[in-house]
Amino acid sequence: MIVVKIGGSIFGREEKLLADIASLGQQIILVHGGAAETTKLAEKIGVPVQYITSPDGFKSRHTTREMMDIFLMAVGGKINKTLVARLQKLGVNAVGICGMDGRMLLARRKILTSIEDGKTKMVRDDYTGKIEKANANLLQALLGGGFTPVVAPITLSEESEPLNSDGDRTAAMIAVAVGAQKLVLLTDVDGYFANFPNDFVPNMNAGEIENAMKTATGGMKRKLLAAKEAIAGGVSEVILANGQNDAPLSAALNGAGTHLSK
Repeated sequence: MIVVKIGGSIFGREEKLLADIASLGQQIILVHGGAAETTKLAEKIGVPVQYITSPDGFKSRHTTREMMDIFLMAVGGKINKTLVARLQKLGVNAVGICGMDGRMLLARRKILTSIEDGKTKMVRDDYTGKIEKANANLLQALLGGGFTPVVAPITLSEESEPLNSDGDRTAAMIAVAVGAQKLVLLTDVDGYFANFPNDFVPNMNAGEIENAMKTATGGMKRKLLAAKEAIAGGVSEVILANGQNDAPLSAALNGAGTHLSK
């Protein structure tokens, strides 16, 4: 059992990955992001894109109600169904779902804090969710029926509202819930670099992740956090690798990328 997460930055360039998934014939759950496509759609319809930087240094999209609607269209609609169609063309019987389906991913709506001009401010109009519970029943039913789940990181709040949840951490929660042996986070770089683009790190243990997070920036910081959470939840290995290489999943499983384990 493998959970694979494809970053939104490589959507539209995932042909090699999907062909690789089709050739492997393994039980796989594919989780995807969609930040780039969401931004593209927002700009196309004239909705300004804003970001929030937390006191911990995490940068995230300010997901207003209007932006949440755009996220639903771009991530739950275009990206999810495009990936399903392309997998079906390759002979993979894929099913597109999101965390709201079957109450699979239950989240708590965050009250975010941001740093602006050196001051901490509360952000109360944000529809970002921190996942608190993952139910594996729907995923196990699909896998048992021979289907390949393709999951969008849209979660369900206590008030049954759709929430935008981080794709990497969504994949980590799913990996823990289904008892996956491996979680593969595919992005547009070769793995973790201690001093990007220099000092590539091929292996890392759980005790080293915290220090790495102190210097990591952007999406890599979230990927390391997701890896930490997955390993703490019982996943044997997390791999950070480049999703644009030839046979990228096979390459990652055979040693490419950064391999993190307990």
